[in-house]
Amino acid sequence: MESENRTWSGAIIGIGGGTGAGKSTLAQAIAALRPGGVSLIECDWYYRDQGHLSLAQREQTNYDHPDALEIELLAEQLTRLRAGEAVDAPVYDFSEHTRCRSVQRIEARPLIVLEGLHVLVNARLRALLALKVYVHCPPNLRLSRRIQRDTAERGRELNKVLAQYERDVEPMHSRYVEQSRVHADIEVSGLDDPEASAARILSSRALAERAT
Repeated sequence: MESENRTWSGAIIGIGGGTGAGKSTLAQAIAALRPGGVSLIECDWYYRDQGHLSLAQREQTNYDHPDALEIELLAEQLTRLRAGEAVDAPVYDFSEHTRCRSVQRIEARPLIVLEGLHVLVNARLRALLALKVYVHCPPNLRLSRRIQRDTAERGRELNKVLAQYERDVEPMHSRYVEQSRVHADIEVSGLDDPEASAARILSSRALAERAT
C-alpha cells in the first residue's frame, strides 16, 4: 500500500494494553520494519522518582495506577520529539523501584512509538498520538509473561510478583487499562505474529491520514 512507504515527520503511534499483552514486542517489530527511522519510548521509564522513600515503602507503591507516572514530563518530551528535538529520557531501576541518576538520549526520528499500560488512559497523551493501538491478550498468558519478565529481568521474587498482581495489577487493569480500549483506532492480538501486526499498523489508513 502507498502508506507503507510513507515518511512521517514526528508522528507518534501509541500502543496500550495490559501487562504482558505484547506491547513492547509490537513496538520493537514496528521499529524493525523501519530501520533507523523509529524512536521507541516506554512509559515505564517515567515512573516517579521515589528516592526519598525507603525500599519497603517503594515496594508498596501501586505502579499500575496512572498517578505512578510523571505524565507531565512524558508529554513534554513527546512534544519535543515530535517537533524534531532530542530529549534526555529518565532511566528507571526496577529492582530498587526508583529512578537512576543517569538519563538516556532519545533522538527525534520520523516515527515515534510510545508503549505502556496507560498510553490510551491519559487524555493528554492521547491528544499527541497520530494512531492509537490496543493490544489484547488472554489474562492467563499475560500473567505468565509478567512472571517471566519480573523474575528474569527485574530481579523480583515470585511470591512478590504474584502478590502485586493480585493487589494492584488486575484491579487497575479492569479499572483503567481495559476501559481505555474504547479509544483505540486499531486493535491487535498479542497472540498474533508481531511482524504482521506491525505491518498492518504501518499500512493503516488512519495513520496515513493523521500523520503530518
